[in-house]
Amino acid sequence: MGSLLLFAGESNGELVLYWSFLAVPAVLLHCFACYKLIPGVAGRKRPFWAYLLRLVLTLLPMALVLGVLLGVLRNDPEAAAGYVALLLPFQLLITAPLAWLVYQRRTRGQRALEGLRQELGHSNASLDLLRAQINPHFLFNALNTLYGTALQEQSERTAQGIQMLGDMMRFMLHENHQSRILLAREIEYLRNYVELQSLRIATSPNITIETNIEEVPEAAWIAPMLLIPFVENAFKHGISLQRRSWIKTTLHYANGKLYFDVYNSTHPRAEHEPLAEESGLGLSNVQQRLALLYPKRHDLVIRETGTEFFVHLTLQL
Repeated sequence: MGSLLLFAGESNGELVLYWSFLAVPAVLLHCFACYKLIPGVAGRKRPFWAYLLRLVLTLLPMALVLGVLLGVLRNDPEAAAGYVALLLPFQLLITAPLAWLVYQRRTRGQRALEGLRQELGHSNASLDLLRAQINPHFLFNALNTLYGTALQEQSERTAQGIQMLGDMMRFMLHENHQSRILLAREIEYLRNYVELQSLRIATSPNITIETNIEEVPEAAWIAPMLLIPFVENAFKHGISLQRRSWIKTTLHYANGKLYFDVYNSTHPRAEHEPLAEESGLGLSNVQQRLALLYPKRHDLVIRETGTEFFVHLTLQL
């Protein structure tokens, strides 16, 4: 109160000078706190008290310099001392808490916006995944009919293929929409896909399909349809009925980590061929899903030469 009385009898011009010496440092200190001081203590145990300590260390020399400057302009040491006595509590009780609240509100808004962006990205990835799938309801019923017909005609390989395809459709119908499933179910779907594709190329002697999938714990969980795109890509672009081709798939699980490798041959295709135009779409989708669902918990390495394609995925489940 005594500091305020120092300014009571001053002229309008002098009052403007005093309040300028209060307002301008307050604005500058507010900006400095929001963009430098508070972010610098964000990771500490008691960030607010660390922030206040830094603020005091910044404020003291600033108050002394401004007090001396005001005393020189006014030629009044008593007014300079009163200004310093007013500036310190003004900045500590008003500017400092206000800057803290503004920064916290802005940070919460940024986090909420980032969350919405991730949700939108997750929705887009899911939508792309769903668009790439065939509506299973009608096909599942049709497969039951075809399976019965194949058994009646004693077409064992056809019946086997229809049964595996039916299991895959059942997976897509009942489990694919879930946020996560048992890893064993994902592997079962993967096995069915490989076996179904192997039926198609069983009579081709130049094609080698090797699958080494180890047993996994019953309690291991994974987001659905994360592994199959890599194998699907291998069959799309790694098999040729005219050239020697191979696909080697390995899966190993240890200490909560999944190690998945797909190594396959590649063959040049004409640009107008549909498979060449679709190259990379499935891998791009799964890369996006990995980034959204397993941030900082996965490592994906993809290498390609003119004749070979290699994928290595390490996933912390």
